[in-house]
Amino acid sequence: YPAGIRYIMAKEAIVETKAQPTWAGFMNQRIRWSSKADKYDDKKLTWILSIVYTFNLHFISLLFFVFVQPTYGFLFLGIIFVKILTELLFLIPVAGFFNKLNELIYFPLLQPLHIVYIVMAGFLGKFGSYKWKGRSVR
Repeated sequence: YPAGIRYIMAKEAIVETKAQPTWAGFMNQRIRWSSKADKYDDKKLTWILSIVYTFNLHFISLLFFVFVQPTYGFLFLGIIFVKILTELLFLIPVAGFFNKLNELIYFPLLQPLHIVYIVMAGFLGKFGSYKWKGRSVR
């Protein structure tokens, strides 16, 4: 497909992945997914994923600086506010398509968990191991 990939915006074309029943299963699934990030042929996508990972890693670093210098708290809150607004610009149309707009009320509250999860899954996807179909992979 030399013209690229196109997405079909039709409910009939949706393929669902079942939610993992446990947090360990959820993390193993995400670690497995992130382990493939540097294998994509499209290096632009790999670059974008690296930027997202680094951005989230900086949140954790900045949080440590807040404890050393409390005035960094305003910077932390400002950046997290911009992060939430930016991500909502992408999420609102998707959530609308899937009839999940009501769930976005939890989005700002779950940002700390999301940041930690992105950093953990990204790191473990590159340097750790995961369980898949009953076996350990690395």
